Amino acid sequence: MNATLDLSRRHFLLGGASLSALALAGCATTDSSTGPGALRIDPYYLAMYAPNPDEKYPLPPVDLRTVDPRFWRAEVEDPTGERPGTIVVHTDERYLYLVSEGGRAMRYGVGIGREGFAWAGHGHIGRKAVWPTWTPTADMIRRDPETNLPFKDGMPGGTNNPLGARAMYIYSPSGNDTLYRIHGTNDPQSIGTAVSSGCVRLIDQDIIDLFGRVPVGSPLVVV
Repeated sequence: MNATLDLSRRHFLLGGASLSALALAGCATTDSSTGPGALRIDPYYLAMYAPNPDEKYPLPPVDLRTVDPRFWRAEVEDPTGERPGTIVVHTDERYLYLVSEGGRAMRYGVGIGREGFAWAGHGHIGRKAVWPTWTPTADMIRRDPETNLPFKDGMPGGTNNPLGARAMYIYSPSGNDTLYRIHGTNDPQSIGTAVSSGCVRLIDQDIIDLFGRVPVGSPLVVV
C-alpha cells in the first residue's frame, strides 16, 4: 500500500462517504502490472460505488472505469460562497455542490441539460421521492412520441426508470414545480456530459447520498 492511498484513507470522512480534494489525487492511477494503462482504483471508492442489495430495487456496482475520476464524490473546499445547506449546480463545470459548515462542501459529478435545454436560476427542493415514478412532459411526448407516449401515465420506479433511485423536485421561488429534477441515473457514462432534457443527473449511489443530506425546502442555485 503506497503513501498516497494511506493519505486518502486518513481523509475519508462523513461516515465513509467522501474524500477530501487532497485524497482525490490518489484515487486512481495507472497500474502496469495488470496491463498497459489499466486503472487501479482506491478501495474506498470501490466501496463508495459498490452494489447496494438492500435497496427496493437492488443497485449494481458502478464501473468506475467509465466515469472520469474528477466526477467521483469528494469533500472539497467550498468554492461557492453560499450559506450552508445550499445546493449549487455549476453547469459548465458539471459539478453539484452541497455547501456545509466550516467552508467545506460535498461535490458530486453531474450530467446536465443538452444545448437548448439548459437553464439557470434560483429555486428550492419542493419535494423528494424514493424510486420515483417518471412521467414525460407534454413537450417530451411531442418531440419523441414513439419513445415517450407509452409512458404518458407514468413509468413506475425501478432500475430502468430514467429518474433512478431518488429524485428531488425543483420548485421556483414562487412555489411552482419547474418540472426540473435532480435525480439518479443508471447510465454513469453520462456524468460530465450534456444529455438530459434540463434535469441534473447523478450516479444512483451519489443521489442516494445527497438525498439523505438534503431536507425539503433546501435552497438551490444553478449557475
